[in-house]
Amino acid sequence: MSRKIGMWLYSNGGGDKIQKKIIKKLKQRDIEVIKDINLRHAIAKNGHIIHNGLAIDKLDLFFTYNAGEQTQYQIFLYQALNRVIPMINTFDSFMLTEDKFQTSFLLKNHGVSTPSFKLCHRDDTHHLKNIIKKWSKMVYKPTDGWGGVGLTKIESQATLDMLLPFLNQMDLRFFYVEKFIKYDNTDYRIDIVDGEYVGCYGRKASATDWRTNVTSGGSVFLREPNDELVALAKKASKVCGADIAGVDIVYDMEREEYVVLEVNGISAFATPEQEKLGLDFNKKKIDLIVDMIDRKTKK
Repeated sequence: MSRKIGMWLYSNGGGDKIQKKIIKKLKQRDIEVIKDINLRHAIAKNGHIIHNGLAIDKLDLFFTYNAGEQTQYQIFLYQALNRVIPMINTFDSFMLTEDKFQTSFLLKNHGVSTPSFKLCHRDDTHHLKNIIKKWSKMVYKPTDGWGGVGLTKIESQATLDMLLPFLNQMDLRFFYVEKFIKYDNTDYRIDIVDGEYVGCYGRKASATDWRTNVTSGGSVFLREPNDELVALAKKASKVCGADIAGVDIVYDMEREEYVVLEVNGISAFATPEQEKLGLDFNKKKIDLIVDMIDRKTKK
């Protein structure tokens, strides 16, 4: 085969079956796939990045799609690889979408509605005390992380005073907070691949939580987006330079508009259980990814 790419795709939640389908479709286009390239087990020497005897930097492309197992070492090699071969997503896009502040800052500067936010130095906590008076409620967010982990709703000055010593113990360099949005406890997750709309579903927070993330107890349900939502998701994905993106959107009942909460660079495929509910976008997502790999590796 004339073209050869590397792949590292998550295997849980049906990811192993998705990988087989992608590999089969790429083989039909004369593209060989070296799978399970976990950069955790790679080393760099003499200008090459080696994994199981293979010089990854000599591949035509590397497709990395695993949110739960990234380490600083892998990310370091990810950056180096992207200097010499095409990546999906690019390193710059990956790092941008991993950082909630950088994403919100860029989206805001391109006219995409996001929650009001504030970033301040850890020593400037008086700014946080002023902002809680203005906003009434806000959400502390780690700038990195996923699945709703670490999100904390701050509903009063007393709550903030209790939280600050804990945050200081974590030796954070800065605090990132967003104004708490009044919404109906549901969101839209809209998948975009290569600038094209793939599919949409909704997530609903549990009765005991305000977060819609499935890992935080939220549940998935069928939901159709309107044209405005699709256009917003496409714009957010384009601003972030993401080849693949899952854009989380909610309706702000006070501002009476849709706002983008996050752009996820590694949005999951529908699980077998979700497919049984009627989520049927996996085939389209796979086809668009295969088309994109084909285009990006043509010599």
